[in-house]
Amino acid sequence: MKNLRSAVALMLLLCLCAAAQTTFQPKFPGDPAKSDSEEVALGWLRTVMRSQRRYNKNMHHYAPSLSALVGHASFTRRMAHPDRGDYTATFHSKKDGYSVTMVPKQFDPTRRSFYVDEDGKIRVEEGKPATASSPVLKAGT
Repeated sequence: MKNLRSAVALMLLLCLCAAAQTTFQPKFPGDPAKSDSEEVALGWLRTVMRSQRRYNKNMHHYAPSLSALVGHASFTRRMAHPDRGDYTATFHSKKDGYSVTMVPKQFDPTRRSFYVDEDGKIRVEEGKPATASSPVLKAGT
């Protein structure tokens, strides 16, 4: 009977620890991320947008590649790689703009897909890659 109580107590403790580790804590009021993975992906997208604005202001056109963004705003050489941990980034250059899609390597409720272009609105989609017609990501969603 004592071993059974110990086993139940251990299982309860493990469940509580697992639940505490998987609970996402928003980083700021209105944070739209649902997980740490999304937080990292959204931070990278915001850095790309900021760097593209700076590049466009200085060069009078948008960067043709992620590598061209290196050194603009806070974009680093390491950030130019499309493998972003739990996400894969896809960059497309257009004549007067750009688009970036962040697709999770595995879709689940805490890993959505994101899309942004020169309009600066981050778009989101659950279960499939986001596009220019996807809904705009709103604070706390």
